[in-house]
Amino acid sequence: MQLTPKVKEILSWYESDNPGTKANLARILMEGKLGGTGKMVILPVDQGFEHGPARSFAPNPAAYDPRYLFELAIEAGLNAYAAPLGMIEAGAATYAGAIPTILKMNSSNSLSTTKDQGVTASVSDALRLGCSAIGFTIYPSSEYQFEMIEELRELAEEAKAAGLAVVVWSYPRGPMLDKTAETALDICAYAAHMAALVGAHIIKVKPPTAAVSLDAAKSTYAKYPVQDDAVARYKHVVQACFGGRRLVVFSGGEAKGNEDILKEVRAIHAGGGNGSIMGRNAFQRSKADALALLGAIIDVYKTPV
Repeated sequence: MQLTPKVKEILSWYESDNPGTKANLARILMEGKLGGTGKMVILPVDQGFEHGPARSFAPNPAAYDPRYLFELAIEAGLNAYAAPLGMIEAGAATYAGAIPTILKMNSSNSLSTTKDQGVTASVSDALRLGCSAIGFTIYPSSEYQFEMIEELRELAEEAKAAGLAVVVWSYPRGPMLDKTAETALDICAYAAHMAALVGAHIIKVKPPTAAVSLDAAKSTYAKYPVQDDAVARYKHVVQACFGGRRLVVFSGGEAKGNEDILKEVRAIHAGGGNGSIMGRNAFQRSKADALALLGAIIDVYKTPV
């Protein structure tokens, strides 16, 4: 595999990592239809934990079968497939080496009233299953945020020592944040920066809105305003990820129409984001419709900025 100059540049940003971790990052970055561009589209399927099976898969019953999800990611030419332990185990042998996998190490569920997640897998599981990376969610602002960060520190240290990459879902939520604040510009940028500070190689956050939520930050944003358009907001989040020296991808969120998704993707691309991590908006569609949408998203990221 001949690395492109862009991928070599990205790998140079991770100065402390061993050859194994850099090789796994390169594997993700060089995979699929966007391979070598520095852009990524990843399929995440942890929603069964988060929302329950029917809410996740009833719109497209084929997706109840984890093998379907592997096949969707492979046929679409995506960079990686992220899922909890059981889903990766269900296709690990059949699809070994076919696409880089990210083992999602913790999850919440809709039967819990706490803003926390349980650790559901181990680094040894990731190695046994041939994964390229581990994935872990933190909830900045949760009552349990520090315990989550400490769990991540231990798992990330073990994963990096074993040559795996680390992907961090950084989703602000907790008693001091309402729904507007969870995706506010200042909070999204703060969450992305936290993920970079705890050592993430790839950072996943939600698309930021124009709101500024934290009282302590309002005077700063008034003095140093971010232009009120989506592209500028994505640029600001990328800037918060060490001036763009950490990979950041944005979630697709709740189900919406193709044009709304593509409008969002165009803004991410123009704002310097490294790509999309697209779950429900892909696997809840029929395979034909999902492949068409993912192909259109990939075409956007292939377009010169």
